[in-house]
Amino acid sequence: MTIGCIVQARMGSTRLPGKVLMEVIEGKPVLYYVINQLKYCKSFEKLIIATTTLPEDDKIAQFCTDNNVNYFRGDSKNVLERHYRCAEKFSLSTIIRMPSDKPLLDPEVVDKVVDKFNSNSYDYATNFFPSTFPSGTEVEVLSFDSLKKSYEKAILPSEKEHVTTYIRNHKDDFRIFNIMNSENLSNFRWAVDRVEDLRLVREIASKIHKNPILMHDILELFKNEPSLVEINKHVDKKESYAKSKKEDEEFLRTKN
Repeated sequence: MTIGCIVQARMGSTRLPGKVLMEVIEGKPVLYYVINQLKYCKSFEKLIIATTTLPEDDKIAQFCTDNNVNYFRGDSKNVLERHYRCAEKFSLSTIIRMPSDKPLLDPEVVDKVVDKFNSNSYDYATNFFPSTFPSGTEVEVLSFDSLKKSYEKAILPSEKEHVTTYIRNHKDDFRIFNIMNSENLSNFRWAVDRVEDLRLVREIASKIHKNPILMHDILELFKNEPSLVEINKHVDKKESYAKSKKEDEEFLRTKN
């Protein structure tokens, strides 16, 4: 059984193009931080960056080569297929799915979700269905069989774009577990979607001098410097899903 982490990365973000290779501090980009935080996980053996075959993503492939990180290149639009082909190529039986916009993900939270997934033969385990963790610490773990089933059955554009949407749309067909935090912290946010988010991550990384940076370190910093939370307070967290919903409606309308 091989557990692997697939990090989804591309240069063509609609909200903040090129964000994955934007500098956080000391010349180290967002993607460097994602990889570095994941290195402290104890729960998986392989780390792969899944990018696209578009020429603009040659930079990501080059970054991986320069940093001795596995990478896979696949479809730019069908992200579900990209994950499926990647997992297939690297013979993964369990997949941790991690977008590249979470430079301050918490490796302890990742391990916790994987442990839960392994404890009871779940098909899918996560910590944001519903969310009680800060945005930027989301984790998804799924079996290869669940990924394959999603790939074979997904029809809606959102199900192909967001990888695990098919599972969440058909929750009765899968064994799902959602980890709840002891306190609802979903109002906090350190994922990177907008320039304000990147500004906040830069502030956090410049003030916390340890590896890895954990969720409780950031919350402690916010307690001491509450003004930091204001930096990205007005960013719309659900913007991406609203766009997907619209695409689904359009798809169903033209299909009918």
